[in-house]
Amino acid sequence: MMQISAFKNTIDFLKHAKMISIMSAILVVASFVSLGTKGINWGLDFTGGTVVELEFSKSANLNDLRAQLTDDKVSGAIVQNFGSTQDILVRLQVRPGIESDAQVTEVMRAAQVLDSQVIQKRVEFVGPQVGKELAEQGGLAVIAALLCILVYVSFRFEWRLAAGAVASLAHDVILTLGVFSLLQLEFDLTVLAGLLTVVGYSLNDTIVVYDRIRENFIKIRKLLPYDVINISITQTMSRTIITTGTTLITVVALFLKGGTMIHGFATALLMGILFGTYSSIYVASYLAMRLGVSREHMLPIEVEKEGADQPPMMP
Repeated sequence: MMQISAFKNTIDFLKHAKMISIMSAILVVASFVSLGTKGINWGLDFTGGTVVELEFSKSANLNDLRAQLTDDKVSGAIVQNFGSTQDILVRLQVRPGIESDAQVTEVMRAAQVLDSQVIQKRVEFVGPQVGKELAEQGGLAVIAALLCILVYVSFRFEWRLAAGAVASLAHDVILTLGVFSLLQLEFDLTVLAGLLTVVGYSLNDTIVVYDRIRENFIKIRKLLPYDVINISITQTMSRTIITTGTTLITVVALFLKGGTMIHGFATALLMGILFGTYSSIYVASYLAMRLGVSREHMLPIEVEKEGADQPPMMP
């Protein structure tokens, strides 16, 4: 495997594991507090609303269109480019007592002030009930993913490692949600997709570390679990740096240049990768050690063959 740096000496990663774990616990509690007090800024995918796509005959100024949308029927509208500078997407929240058609008419009136040749390309309406169902199904999707991962890692490795892996994944998801809650960033379906991607990415990093821990437990007999885990993390650190670095290059490019439509997705990935990289060491591995994982738990179970206790037939 390509290595950008060779770690000749074992790094004592677990030396500061207790302090970092306490910090992570504080961040998780802070995230829950933010989620409980400020909540999540749900997007129209979850709250319901109307989406209007407009095509202007020339490049449109978003601020000028926002300045025209002052009527109460369209207050709080989200205006963003959709592909090119001539295509504009206007997202409108559901207003009690106001029909969706009236909102669309007001948007067209405001757009025609700026460009008389503007074309209404698409109108979509998501009802509040549909949005509520999407929010519930999205939450169930994340929970189902974590449960399936728990079962898989328990079968693939050992329940102590499985507990550490699921705690690490839950840690990453909760902290990412906490950032979105604290900053009141819009949470839509693209962000949900980003969260599920974070779960898969973080799991991949954790599995690589766990696989090396199991391998070293079998090969190294005399060292304590503390030392074996440190050796395993050091051996996989080069791979972690390469994987995280190359992934961050892509995600940062999406974050800076991807546009408004996928900004939430890129933000979720960026936060999740940063949290997931250190949680695979200081949450997953450390928790497994605290639960008492040892070499005996990694050894394959010997199955006694039928007739093994019988005397040989041939002298």
